[in-house]
Amino acid sequence: MPHDATKATHGAQRELFKQCMLAVQYGMEWRSLALRTAQPGIVARDLLRAHRQTYRRFWEWSDAAVDQAMLVGVIHTVFGWPIRIGERSNPRSLGNFPMQANAAEMLRVACCLATERGVEVCAPVHDAVLICAPLEQIEDDIAAMRAAMAEASRFVLAGFELNTDVKLTRWPDRYMDPRGRQMWERVCTLVAQAEPQQMELGA
Repeated sequence: MPHDATKATHGAQRELFKQCMLAVQYGMEWRSLALRTAQPGIVARDLLRAHRQTYRRFWEWSDAAVDQAMLVGVIHTVFGWPIRIGERSNPRSLGNFPMQANAAEMLRVACCLATERGVEVCAPVHDAVLICAPLEQIEDDIAAMRAAMAEASRFVLAGFELNTDVKLTRWPDRYMDPRGRQMWERVCTLVAQAEPQQMELGA
C-alpha cells in the first residue's frame, strides 16, 4: 500500500492486515489465518512471513517472554498480576498474555483516571472507552478522556505514549460500526415484530 493510504482509501487491505496483526498475537498459524481472512493459504503464509520480517524486535521480545515464563514458572503484568505456568500451559497463550493483560491494565487505569476527573464513562469497549456528556461539554470531556488514556499508557509502557482517535456521535444520531450493522438491523426488526404482540397481550 502507498505511504499515504488511509482507512477510507484502502479499507479492505487495512482490514486484512489488521486480522493478521490480531492473529499473530494469539500465535495463529497460516491455516487458521487463511480461514479467518477468507484468503488462500499462500496469502496467509505471506502475511505471517512479512510480519516476522517487518517486526523482528517484536518477535524477539515475544519469544523471550515465553521462554522466561516457561523457565521461571510465572508471567505477570507490569503491575504484578501473575499467571502461574503449569505443565500444560499453552505457549501461544503465554505469548499473547503480555499484550492483552497489559492492555487491560492500561484501560483500567484510564477509566479510573477519567472517572476521578468527572468524565462519565459508560463502558470500556475492548480497546476503547464509551463516554457521554451534554453537547456543550462533550469536547472538554473528550479531551479529558484522551489525556487519561495517554497518561495510562505512559504508566504501563514506561513513558511511551500511545495515540488515540475519536468517533463522535451527536444526538439524534447513534453510533454505528459497519461490522455490527447487520446484527443491529436484525435486532431492530425483531423488536418491531414483537411490539404489536406485546400490545395485544397487554390489551
